[in-house]
Amino acid sequence: MRFSISIHQLDSTGFDAAGVRDYLARAEQLGFEGGWVLEQTIGPAPLIAPLEMLAYAAACTERLRLGVAVVVSSLHDPLQLASSITAVDRLSHGRLDVGVAPGGGRRQFAAFGVNADTFISSFTEGLQLMKAAWSDEPRLTFDGRFRQVDDLPITPKPVQRPHPPIWFGGQAPKALARAVRHGDAFMGAGSSTTEKFREAVQGVRSELAEQGKDAAQFPIGKRVYLMIDDDAARARERVLEGLHRIYGGLPGVEDVPVSGPVDDVVGGLRAVIDAGAETILLNPVGRDVAEDREQMERLAAEVIPQLS
Repeated sequence: MRFSISIHQLDSTGFDAAGVRDYLARAEQLGFEGGWVLEQTIGPAPLIAPLEMLAYAAACTERLRLGVAVVVSSLHDPLQLASSITAVDRLSHGRLDVGVAPGGGRRQFAAFGVNADTFISSFTEGLQLMKAAWSDEPRLTFDGRFRQVDDLPITPKPVQRPHPPIWFGGQAPKALARAVRHGDAFMGAGSSTTEKFREAVQGVRSELAEQGKDAAQFPIGKRVYLMIDDDAARARERVLEGLHRIYGGLPGVEDVPVSGPVDDVVGGLRAVIDAGAETILLNPVGRDVAEDREQMERLAAEVIPQLS
């Protein structure tokens, strides 16, 4: 099993630079594989933008892989996004993982000038354009439905070749087929239940077989929102408060977290492993980086040893 940890992004009262630096250094000391963020350009949470946050994290770390799950890339210009991803990959010397998704019904497409009728096609073409920009070719020509590029110089390139690993999410059969066709790995959303994740894993494995791809070369992970507290009722209250800080009143969000005393959290995470996770992105939902740091320490000392 591999374990990553979330990076605290909330900036309600001012960015705690020292706290985040210490948190990242400690995550490396504790042996976490990666530190991950999420994207919410429009939403109730005051979150630092993901790639900018990872650029800061790159300067604070030496070994920790740095990931985002997910960038809703249909809301971004592909060449600008490709350039930003390249920058973080180079600043981190090749430690970046990138999750992408087209978005869905809750997205404010009009605010970004995106046509809600064609956003999936635009997303897929945009990812193809980004991959072309990351290729070894020094100049880029691309003739697409939404974008035409003629002999443009593209430099620099990402450190990782042919590009940083691309993680997909999703639940619907078409989304899972797209994930296997265009992606390198699958990350179950934190906002999905363990049972929904189990169904998605089965779909991914079916698509890997259908498309003739090696399942051993296609990692599967899940983000898990959680809170450890020796008082089960208080743990439940704290984890729901944390989720509401991120998602507001998103329907069904109360069904997704793991919380309670250590044994309850171990049991919840073991269920995620049994559902097919090879990587777990542990995501405490504290009010500040100090609360997340306390959770990270307990996860490393009391929970992970029972799952490894």
